[in-house]
Amino acid sequence: MYQYFIKVVPTVYTDVSGHTIQSNQFSVTEHYRNSELGHLHSLPGVFFFYDLSPIKVTFTVEHISFLHFLTNMCAIVGGVFTVSGILDSFIYHGQKAIKKKMEIGKFS
Repeated sequence: MYQYFIKVVPTVYTDVSGHTIQSNQFSVTEHYRNSELGHLHSLPGVFFFYDLSPIKVTFTVEHISFLHFLTNMCAIVGGVFTVSGILDSFIYHGQKAIKKKMEIGKFS
């Protein structure tokens, strides 16, 4: 027995110029079950099960400005510097505490 589960989602694509395309996305899952001789638990055949989604997916392509790109890059660089500063501070203060304990003989 072959079973096919088909899921269909309505989709709208809109490009930069405003051109719209109405389409559908779909996915298919296949299941095969072998019926043993003498033990017919199910009918032989090919079965199709459709699942139509009530939700529409919309894709819109937009270009971002160079200023927006530059702002995002500055945010990333600033985040990297901040995280590296925090890590450096932890390492520095940890090393300083260990060195102090070694000097007074309490580090084991």
